[in-house]
Parts: sequence; C-alpha cells; structure tokens
Amino acid sequence: MEHSHTPPVASVSDVRAPAREFDAGLRQYLLGVYNYMAGGLALTGLVAYAAAATGLYQAMAGTPLLWVIVFAPLVLVFLLSFRIDKMSLGAAQASFWGYAALVGLSLASIFLVYTGVSIARVFFIAAGTFGATSLYGYTTRTDLSRFGSFLFMGLIGIVIASIVNIFLKSTGLQFGISVIGVLVFVGLTAYDTQRIRAMYSAADDASVGGKKAIMGALALYLDFLNLFLMLLQLFGNRRQ
Repeated sequence: MEHSHTPPVASVSDVRAPAREFDAGLRQYLLGVYNYMAGGLALTGLVAYAAAATGLYQAMAGTPLLWVIVFAPLVLVFLLSFRIDKMSLGAAQASFWGYAALVGLSLASIFLVYTGVSIARVFFIAAGTFGATSLYGYTTRTDLSRFGSFLFMGLIGIVIASIVNIFLKSTGLQFGISVIGVLVFVGLTAYDTQRIRAMYSAADDASVGGKKAIMGALALYLDFLNLFLMLLQLFGNRRQ
C-alpha cells in the first residue's frame, strides 16, 4: 500500500526569518554609515574651531599653505571616489578621517566671520532638516533615482555660479546660490539615503560592505556640510 508524502510547508516564521535578518543587517549597516558621517562632522568642527581659536588658520591665510588646505580635500575625495575599490578598509578609513580634518582647516574662517551663537543655531536647523529629509529618503517608496541627473545638474550650476561670484562679489547672486543650494542639497540628502540603502544588498563581504559604508557616509557628510553652509549664508549673523 502506497503512502502519499506531503511536501513540508514552510511556516510563516521560516519565511519571515530572512527578511528579519536582512532588516537587522540593513539597520546595522546604516548605523555604521551615520556613525562615520557624525564622526567626520565632529572632527571637522573640532579642527575648524581649534584652527580659528589658536590662530593657526590666520597664520596660514596669507601663505601658499592656504591653497594646499583648499585643494587637498578635493584630492582625497577623488582618491576615495575612484580608488576605493583597490584600497584596503584601513586606508579608506584613514582617507576619510584625513579628508574630514582637512575640510575642518579650510572651514575655520566661519568662526572668524560668523558669531558662535548663529553658527550653533544654523547647525541645529541644518541637523533637523537633514534628519527629516534623510528619513524620508529611507522610508519613501518613490524611486528618487529619476531626480539624480536633475540634482547633479543643479549641483554643477551652483559650483559654476559660485566660481563666477568670486569675481563679481554680488550679494544678490550669492543669495540666489544659497537658496537654490538648500533645495539641491535637501534633494540630494533624500536621493543619497535611498541610494545608500540600495547599496547594502550589493555588498559582497564585510570589507566591501565597510568601504561602501564609508562612501555612503562621505556622500551624506557632503550633503549635510553644504546644506549647513548654504543655510549659514542665509541666516548666519556676521561679526561686527
């Protein structure tokens, strides 16, 4: 007499287990991204304040070293962007922290131009705006990738207009740059957050995942920093 064998049916808990593991891994990955970003911003702020308070920035301002401070961060950004796949995790981390410190040196002037109270106030405005926008980018089901090219063109426009305004010194143009800049970097924050979330599933191993976290942190670091600087130009109180 033959007995029919019923194939085992996966329980609901068995089906949900991989999803729970993915969600837990994603949260851990994003926590690493935000920790890198927050650490980078803290290092930038401390270096900027120390350079202004000790007179280091003022001493370098009238020398060729100022150009080194301005362009060295760009070199490290390109190094991270184009060479990170061939770098070890330790080298990528060192480049990220070195970049954050050099940016701090180049931004020391804001403590000489703006009051400390207005810098703190704008920082919290930027943090709240960034947090809300990043949360939207994480939770929305709308595909934001279609806005990527538009945001990139806006970013290029801001860079070109800023270079032109170095020579024009137009307050009206600067105001327009700052307003458009806030909109662009708010959009980039949501776009980059969604992109970073999507990058998680493409990570092959811990090292690659770690380097992807650094690149994600760098993108969000730049979004926040530029959002803060645009808001500071709009709402910061200059020293008399």
